[in-house]
Amino acid sequence: MKYTPTRQILHRIRETIARDTGKPLSAAGEAEVEITLTSLGGESYPMALGQEFLDQEVTILIADLRGFTALTAAHPATTVVKLLNRCLIEMSEIIARHDGVIDKFMGDSIMVLFGAPVSREDDARRALACAVEMQMAMGALNLAHREHGMPDLFMGIGINTGIVLAGMLGSGRYSEYTVIGNEVNLTSRIEAFSLRGQVLISQSTYERCRDFVTASEPVDIHVKGNTLPLRVHELVAIPSLALKMPRQEIRRSHRVDIKLSLRYQLVQDGIVLPEVHTGVISDMGYHGVQVEVDRLLPLYSEIMLDFELPQVVHQARDIYAKVVAQKSLGRSARLGLEFTSVSRETERQIRLFVQMLIFAAPRL
Repeated sequence: MKYTPTRQILHRIRETIARDTGKPLSAAGEAEVEITLTSLGGESYPMALGQEFLDQEVTILIADLRGFTALTAAHPATTVVKLLNRCLIEMSEIIARHDGVIDKFMGDSIMVLFGAPVSREDDARRALACAVEMQMAMGALNLAHREHGMPDLFMGIGINTGIVLAGMLGSGRYSEYTVIGNEVNLTSRIEAFSLRGQVLISQSTYERCRDFVTASEPVDIHVKGNTLPLRVHELVAIPSLALKMPRQEIRRSHRVDIKLSLRYQLVQDGIVLPEVHTGVISDMGYHGVQVEVDRLLPLYSEIMLDFELPQVVHQARDIYAKVVAQKSLGRSARLGLEFTSVSRETERQIRLFVQMLIFAAPRL
């Protein structure tokens, strides 16, 4: 039998479903999938194995769960798997509604394509709408988790648009449609800079959607492998769709002036460097701190914190945070840090600590 591209896709869908579920795709389901593929222009998909990869503009979305490593260390495997599955199922449904294509799951991360294998004029816009709805859904998931005594999950998202090589990669035994190229790597770097509950978009994506979104002023970040800085924007809202990033609410919390000693270590490429530095916390809120340290650190660089909360007798350890503000003080620096990973117990103790200091403050 001669396989057209649509038939090749259908064949691979049947194989995937049978492999993952242990059950074959029903005749009715096969017919529905084939109709859908044909209606999407499946005959033009570059799906043949061995066929040359094609240059194609895509918008890439990479989402990653923040603090997942700490979560796995603090909770039973059954709880972790249940949380992860619930989250990935919800995200997959949102992605499907926006016609995104899940390229792969990478543990606690998802890579999604808009523009491959099917290209549409509004690929970048759909990717941004998808990202906002994903972050909104995380809030709803966390409400459900709290009702069952389970920990919160937070997601950072990076989005980038550019030309990639798209096509089938693999062999006759196993293959998959994917994209490769520098734009994929850049998207991963952008995602790594995103804070929990945040969506960062590249300048190229912003240029295609500047009349569609509300975004922050550009920030230049330095990424590994690039000699020039990469310009990114934080996605704030999509007015025409009445979508607003819930992160704006997460940032709001009481803040107190304090003076606490801290220890910190730099984090590079996910590895905590051994050298320990010291500093002073001068301001604290539920989700972050202001510190004075011995050096000016780049925006969005990551550090691990360790400090004591004396009023509640708690040692806050292994708190990961990113630099969101910076100011040189000559031989020292003042940094605004936002927590990206903190245990549920330490988060509870920080809230209690801040609230105790608020109530202890004199009323004027």
